[in-house]
Order: sequence, then C-alpha cells, then structure tokens
Amino acid sequence: MTEDRPVNILFLCTGNSARSIMAEAIMNRAAMGKFKGYSAGSMPKGQVHPLAINLLNKLNYDTSVLRSKSWEEFAAPGAPVMDFVFTVCDNAANEVCPIWPGQPMSAHWGVPDPVEAEGDAAQKALAFADTYRMLNNRIGIFTSLPLKSLDSLSLQKHLHDIGRTKIDVTPERA
Repeated sequence: MTEDRPVNILFLCTGNSARSIMAEAIMNRAAMGKFKGYSAGSMPKGQVHPLAINLLNKLNYDTSVLRSKSWEEFAAPGAPVMDFVFTVCDNAANEVCPIWPGQPMSAHWGVPDPVEAEGDAAQKALAFADTYRMLNNRIGIFTSLPLKSLDSLSLQKHLHDIGRTKIDVTPERA
C-alpha cells in the first residue's frame, strides 16, 4: 500500500454476477478515494445478474461501470496491483487462484449466493438485499480499520474475523 494511490481491493466469486459485483460497488462508494474496489470471477457469467443491478440502481449506485469479468484480467501484466483479495463465495475460496502480483493480503468473506434463492420475486429480491447488507457491514468494518497502524499478523486476524462476522439479516416479523 502506498500513499500515492488508493488501496486496491479485489472481490472474487465464481460467476462474478452478484456478490462480488455488489462488493465492488459498495467498496467504491464507501471508499471516498481511500480504496478502489474491483471484482472478478473464476468462471464469469459474462453479465451482471439483473436483480443485483436492480438493487444497486434502487440504492443509487452507478451501475454503468459494472461488468462480469475473469480474474485473469487482474493477474495479467499491467493490471492494477492488489493490496487485498477477498473471496465472497465458498467455491472461489477453494479454487486455485492466479498468482497475484505484489502478494496481497487475502481473506474469505463468504456470504450466501442470492442467485440460488428460491421462491417468488419478493423472496428473491430479499435474498439480494440480505447479501447486500452482509457485504455492506463487512466492508464498513474493513474501511474503518486503522490499516497503517496494524502489523501484518494483526491485520490478517482482523480480515479473518470480518469474514466470520455473523449478521442477522432476517427482518423481525410481527
């Protein structure tokens, strides 16, 4: 991490169509110039899931720059150097990742795949909203860490703990 550029964070998922895309959008809004979020997948779907786009649009995110892409794009020469790489799905966490230039710190922040939600349109939309809340909470915790004052071991422990953060996303029912 250097003073002359934002801290680069890559969010990985298998399909890069929902969770990692939402994390990229959240990070870039929360970043305020301090962080730059990216996303990619090991087997990208080639398009962002419509319910992810719909939710992000409702929350006033700029979705025009979001696209499903391969993680190989970020392992290629000339790609931005990543400071952190976070997997947000269990499949990507178990895959052999490319060698990332600069040896970024990594952690697994798995969240349920909203694409796999069953039920009617409202239940599927709720699954995307729940995923968004989980990612937003974890990214909020991460962006509030005093990165410059933590040693590598302490920082790695914090990253691991963030990924284990339990967040109740089920609204109270009357």
